[in-house]
Amino acid sequence: MENTPINKQIVDKQLEYCGIKNMADATIRDIVRVVNLIQEESGEKFIRMEMGVPGLRPAKVGIEAEKKALEEGAASAYPMLEGVKALKEEGSRFVKNFMNIDIKPEGIVPTVGSMQGGYAAFMAIGSCDPKKDTILFIDPGFPVQKTQLEVMGQKYESFDVYNYRGEKLREKLEEFLAKGNIAGMIYSNPNNPAWICFNEEELRIIGELANKYDTIVMEDLAYFAMDFRSDLGKPGVAPYQPSVANYTDNYVLMISSSKAFSYAGQRIGLLCMSDKLYSRKFDNLAKRFGGTGEFGYTIIYRIIYTLSSGTAHSAQYALCAMLKAANEGSFDFINDVKEYGERAQIMKKMFLENGFELVYDTDVNVPLADGFYFTVSYPGLTGAELNKELLYYGISAICLNETGSLKEGLRACVSQISRDQFKDLEFRLKEFEKHHQLESKLS
Repeated sequence: MENTPINKQIVDKQLEYCGIKNMADATIRDIVRVVNLIQEESGEKFIRMEMGVPGLRPAKVGIEAEKKALEEGAASAYPMLEGVKALKEEGSRFVKNFMNIDIKPEGIVPTVGSMQGGYAAFMAIGSCDPKKDTILFIDPGFPVQKTQLEVMGQKYESFDVYNYRGEKLREKLEEFLAKGNIAGMIYSNPNNPAWICFNEEELRIIGELANKYDTIVMEDLAYFAMDFRSDLGKPGVAPYQPSVANYTDNYVLMISSSKAFSYAGQRIGLLCMSDKLYSRKFDNLAKRFGGTGEFGYTIIYRIIYTLSSGTAHSAQYALCAMLKAANEGSFDFINDVKEYGERAQIMKKMFLENGFELVYDTDVNVPLADGFYFTVSYPGLTGAELNKELLYYGISAICLNETGSLKEGLRACVSQISRDQFKDLEFRLKEFEKHHQLESKLS
C-alpha cells in the first residue's frame, strides 16, 4: 500500500480537509471535490467514474439550430410557459416514433432538464390527494431525486429491487401501495446506477398496480433507448423503448437531452403527461395551488411558472431540431451513444480480470446490457472501504448505498473515461489486485 499510484498521504490529507470520514456518507459532489483536490496536488490524472456526465460531443444539428435561434433574437423574448409549439409537436412525434405511445402536444412540456421536470412532478403528485403524501422509489436510483423531496419537505419510502424482479415485484409493491399513502412511484429505465432494465412483465405489474391504487408513475427516461441489446433507434419501427405507458394512463415520462443527445449543458428536457392525466382535475390541486385543479395546468401555470418562468428559449429550438432529425431518420442518435456500451464492455472485463465482481449482473434471467453504468464490488471490502482504497490507485466512483441500494459495492460511470486511459486503468487495477492479494496472504 506504500507504493500506490497516488501518494497515500495526499489522499488522506484531502479527505480530512473535505471532512470525509466515511466514504459511505460522501455525495457525488463530495467525491468530485476531493478528487479535484487530489489531482491538483499530486499532478496525476484520475480514472473518473463518479459522475454521470456525457462524454461525447453534442449533436451538431442541435448546436446549429440554437445558434440560428439566438441570431434571430430568441434571447430577447420570454419563452411561453408551455413551450415552443414546434418542439411540443416534435416531442409528440418522437414519443410515438420511438415508444409507440400517443400523447398530444399539449402534454409535452419542456423543462430545465429532467431535474426540473421531476421537481415539478413531485410537487404536483404529492398534492393530488391529501391522504397520499409519500413517493415510493423503486431503488437503486438517482440520489438527487430524494434530495429534491427533502428540500420540499415531502415524504418518501424506498426498497432495493435486487431481490424482487419479475413477478416478485407485484407482492413487494403491494406491500407499500396497500397502506394507501403512496401518491407516486418512480424508477429509471435503463436504471441509474445498476443499468437493469425492467421487462414487459415488470412494467405491466407497475401499470396494473398504478391503476388499482390510483397512483401516478414517474418514469425517468434519462437514458432513453440506451439498452443496446435491442435496436431501439429506428423511428416508427419496433422494437420500441419499453414503457409503463402501455399499461396505465397514470404516468408522467421524463425525457432528458443530456445523455441521448449529449446536450447536458443547456439544461433541456421534456416532461410528458398522458392525455388523461394532463386533463384530470384534482380538488386538492386547486386548493393547494389555485387555478383549475387540472394536473397539466397546475404543472405548467402554477409550478413551472413560479420555478423558472419556462425553459431557455434557444435550447428549445435545439431540442426541437434534434427531435425532428431523429423523427425523420436523418439523425441516428443511438448510433452515436453506443460508444458507452463498448467502453463498458471493455472496462467490465478489466475489473473482472482483477478480482472484482459485478453487483447487479442480470435482468431476471438474461445478462445485463453494457451501457452508461455498471456496478462492482471486491471480496472482503465494503463499498465505502473499496471506494477509499481505489482513491490511492487514482480511480474514483460512488458507493451504491448513495443510490438506495442495499448491496455493498460501487457505481462506475464510463462516460468520462476515454479509450486512451484504458492502459492506465488496467495498470492501476492490476496494482490494486497485486497489493490486496499480498495483504490477504500476510493476514
